Amino acid sequence: MRPAAVLAAALVALAFVGIPAQAQRGPPPEHPIGQVEAKELPPEARATLALIRKGGPYPYAKDGSVFGNREGQLPRQKRGYYHEYTVKTPGERTRGARRIVKGGSGELFYTDDHYNSFRRILE
Repeated sequence: MRPAAVLAAALVALAFVGIPAQAQRGPPPEHPIGQVEAKELPPEARATLALIRKGGPYPYAKDGSVFGNREGQLPRQKRGYYHEYTVKTPGERTRGARRIVKGGSGELFYTDDHYNSFRRILE
């Protein structure tokens, strides 16, 4: 078989079996972004929200840095659209797993499992 024919056969086979969810970009359909009211967030997250509204100062050097969305859990945007902020975790000596991510249009997302899932913050 010629290489072009092999490639064509492979593409036809992929059309029938589909592409695995982990290979797709963007949030997997089985993990939609939920929502959470700001008042329902832990007190440390509400404190971080207040700092974001004020524009700082932030307690961690990485606060305000670009969030790359490599996990694909948030809607796809150009690099630089999202910025992340640490939510202090009581008892942790490091930054912990909790973050608030702010989009370029002002939308806010909360994760408490280090970017594995997000909930949009409703204010």
